[in-house]
Parts: sequence; structure tokens; C-alpha cells
Amino acid sequence: MLNAIFVGIRFVILVLSGHRHVALENAALRQQLAVFKRDIKRPRLHRRDRLFWIGLRTIWKNWKSALVIVRPETVISWQRKRFKRYWWRLSQAKGPGRPPMSTEIRKLVRTMAAANVLWGV
Repeated sequence: MLNAIFVGIRFVILVLSGHRHVALENAALRQQLAVFKRDIKRPRLHRRDRLFWIGLRTIWKNWKSALVIVRPETVISWQRKRFKRYWWRLSQAKGPGRPPMSTEIRKLVRTMAAANVLWGV
């Protein structure tokens, strides 16, 4: 925990001192090292790893230079999938079925149907 605080402070100092490129590259390399240190034979990327690379791509133009784990096309495809998923969720129906109708409107429709016997013929 203490190490993470020191890393964060060094990152902020590098960014504020005008070495943004070095700070971002350092963050990318640290993230890759964390993935490689996982205890499995062939480490898989988790969702947080993908979100890290998507975020890094948006704030750093030269993000490809520090990329070792995945191809640039893969990061771009993750971002496109996330964008599609976001808009798909927004466009989904809020609840099942037809929206509820008030009793006044139901009475009005029944009255009009009774007055116009030839409806539906």
C-alpha cells in the first residue's frame, strides 16, 4: 500500500514537472509488469487491464510505443465494443410490455368504440 502511494506521488511529480511522456510510459510498463507477475502460466487480461489501456489510449498519443502485451488493434476493438455496449444499454426498453394506460383513456376508447359500431369491420 505504501509503495502504491509513493508510485502515485512520483507519477504526479513527473507530470507536473513536464515529463508527462515518461510518467505515462512508466505507468504502462508498471501495468504490464503487474500482469506478468500473476501466478498463472499464461496470464490473461482482466477487465481493469483493458480499461487501463483504453484510458491510456485516450490521453496519450504515443501509447503504442509502450505496448507489449496486446496489439494496438485489440485495444481499439475493446474501445469500440465498450462504446457499442454503452449505447445498446441506453437504447433498451426500461420495462417489460406496453406502458400502462390510465382508466380515463380506457373509458374514452370504449365509449368511442360503442358509438362507432362499424370500427374494425
